[in-house]
Amino acid sequence: MTTATAEAVPDAGGRIEYPFAPPRPDGELVAVAPGVFWARMPMPMQLDHINVYLLRDSDGWFIVDTGLNIARTRELWEEVAERHFGGLPLKGLICTHFHYDHAGLSAWLTERFDVPLYMTHGEYFTMRTLAGPPPEPLPEPMLRFYLRAGMGRERIEEMFAKLRRDPFMPPQPASFSRLREGQVLHIGGRDWRVVIGEGHSPEHACLYCEADRLLIAGDQLLPRITSNVLVSDIEPEANPLKLWLDSLDRLDLLAPDTLVLPSHERVFRGLRPRVAELHAHHEEQFGIVRTYLRETGAATAFETKQRLFPRQLSAVEDMMALGETIAHLSCLRYAGQVRRVLDDDGLYRFSLAN
Repeated sequence: MTTATAEAVPDAGGRIEYPFAPPRPDGELVAVAPGVFWARMPMPMQLDHINVYLLRDSDGWFIVDTGLNIARTRELWEEVAERHFGGLPLKGLICTHFHYDHAGLSAWLTERFDVPLYMTHGEYFTMRTLAGPPPEPLPEPMLRFYLRAGMGRERIEEMFAKLRRDPFMPPQPASFSRLREGQVLHIGGRDWRVVIGEGHSPEHACLYCEADRLLIAGDQLLPRITSNVLVSDIEPEANPLKLWLDSLDRLDLLAPDTLVLPSHERVFRGLRPRVAELHAHHEEQFGIVRTYLRETGAATAFETKQRLFPRQLSAVEDMMALGETIAHLSCLRYAGQVRRVLDDDGLYRFSLAN
């Protein structure tokens, strides 16, 4: 267990600081505050790590998020317990949200250490609902969602064939203890208030310690990359980008010198400038969408996606990019700036409202 050498690495505007060098993804812990430790679990994908956090209580430990359901992550958790727990037990597992890099080992950890799982209601039951590979053949409503967006049937089948071969799909924990907005967890002499975010996932739980200005942010607020916010066939008329931006505005009300502990990239200070950057990024994306619709007169979501994400994408990346594109179109549609029409050919086409 180490305290990393403090390092200040501001962004180009000198506003966001990274006060700690990251831990090695080998079971090393970095103390970011007394009793609050940062670890990294490796992931065999383009985003090659997830940050997890350990909270020292008077008589044990709490873990926040798990890493992927792979053998190396299980080995690392065994090493962390042996090297750093000092003979004290694990008391509980907190998962910020249902995505399997965050909760993929929730069943294993809760069974291995005989501890409760803490999640919000929306995250736990979404995780249970989405357990397992996509059905084959695809149900008609699921297929229709992608066809109406303008994605070709062959691409849809390719995309879901790859999803069915996903090697990281985890087993599901049988029970949980519910986290609610405003609930306070007393851990290590600190009061951690549950702050719910939406948009990236249904009911994402952040933890905020007001006294020490610490925010365990999960995927709700990341320093250099943007959270994936998409519309899917599960809730095709949703407006998740509006929900996510509103959630950012609620985080923006926290103390400006808050130390943010995100799930990816590095621990940072600069909550307010980062929120402003994210708003500016999506305003730019909205501008690209409006310009494209002005140029074309009308376009499908899939056509618009090719303007927003012009590089070559894998099948799974295509699904995420299409979902993000629909999220931008939906946000503009609900704001009255864009209209959507179901054409005679069965495709939704979007155009500027005026």
